Amino acid sequence: MPVGIHPSVDKGFKPGDDNFKGGTLTCKCASNPVTVKITGQSAHNHACGCTKCWKPEGAVFSVVAVVPRDNLSVTANGNKLKVVDANATIQRHACTGCGVHMYGRVENTKHPFYGLDFIHTELSKEQGWSAPQFAAFVSSIIESGFPPSEMNAVRSRLRELKLEPYDCLSPSLMDYIATHIAKASGVLKA
Repeated sequence: MPVGIHPSVDKGFKPGDDNFKGGTLTCKCASNPVTVKITGQSAHNHACGCTKCWKPEGAVFSVVAVVPRDNLSVTANGNKLKVVDANATIQRHACTGCGVHMYGRVENTKHPFYGLDFIHTELSKEQGWSAPQFAAFVSSIIESGFPPSEMNAVRSRLRELKLEPYDCLSPSLMDYIATHIAKASGVLKA
């Protein structure tokens, strides 16, 4: 039996819709759920093995994408949101009722990801969100208690799903971060 990665990718996934206009993310609360409206398509969707991201019950990885900060608005029950760790680079806003992370925001204006919010598109009923493209921080699942002896099987399964495994971010995102840092330091001209 193949290693379970995440319910939204384990049986394969559909490509994103280039004309997708966005949707609503809803927490898991049975009453008074938090809702977040996203306008436009998500980007850089990926499976993430870090220990900070929210994962549904039984998932080894989260599946997380980004949207421009201006494309996200809390539309209901925002009073239930609380930042999980105010010292973290990505401040994850979680529902105090069900624990679901509704979005993560980078508040440091000098960080390369400032202006982007991290979201879990699986919290939306709408179809057409960008498809996962890679797997990040794969080795980090060991920090959550995953057996190191099964890591080859995890990486094989990710490749079967067409999610290239990395122990950091994808090369294009690492290039983006390095470019931002080089421009900020003056090594590269803007």
